[in-house]
Amino acid sequence: MTASILYIEDDLEIGRFVNEHLQAQGYTVNWQRTGEGALTAAEGCRLVILDVMLPGLDGFTIGQRLKKAMPDVLILMLSARTSIDDKLQGLQFADDYLTKPFHPDELTARIEVLLRRSGARLAEPLAIKHLLVYEQQNRIENRDSGAEIMLTGKQFHIFSYLLRHLGQILTKEQIYEAIWGEAYMDGDKTLMVHIRYLREKIERDPASPKIIETVRGIGYRVRP
Repeated sequence: MTASILYIEDDLEIGRFVNEHLQAQGYTVNWQRTGEGALTAAEGCRLVILDVMLPGLDGFTIGQRLKKAMPDVLILMLSARTSIDDKLQGLQFADDYLTKPFHPDELTARIEVLLRRSGARLAEPLAIKHLLVYEQQNRIENRDSGAEIMLTGKQFHIFSYLLRHLGQILTKEQIYEAIWGEAYMDGDKTLMVHIRYLREKIERDPASPKIIETVRGIGYRVRP
């Protein structure tokens, strides 16, 4: 499966190696050595391969901004940082995390898996209670009525983030920082207000939500 890939890596030797390998596999690659202009460069790309240690903004910050602006773009973190904390931080927004050194065949295999999953999500909507969610089309349908549910950009980003972590309890801090890209301030009601309006659109009974569950004192989750 071929696709257009944005590859952000400042190391010349690794960059040339990966760039040549991916092109040999039939991918169209745009190799950038910094994250400057990443949002523009990612337009039209199916997947972004992103190093963590970059000049200027680090890969975590760039990745969060990309996912916030383009929820459908696939992000594969490629980093020498192997600690579990780094991996967990990356996987809050990224679709995969591969540590250096790596074999090029493993990189290719992971890319193919991500693209296959992405294609499956496009063809087969995710069924949650009475909803059909077409994540890559930014579309939600009410199975009861067949009507499309219209969400704002922020509402869809919040719901998509919860769905990408289906069944997991996410803290208010995690959700806020992933969606707004800035530190959560204790007592801030912004997320709570957006969740309330989101529930009014997707829940059968917003006063007794069955899709977005509040985990008291922690945050929220969507059960499978």
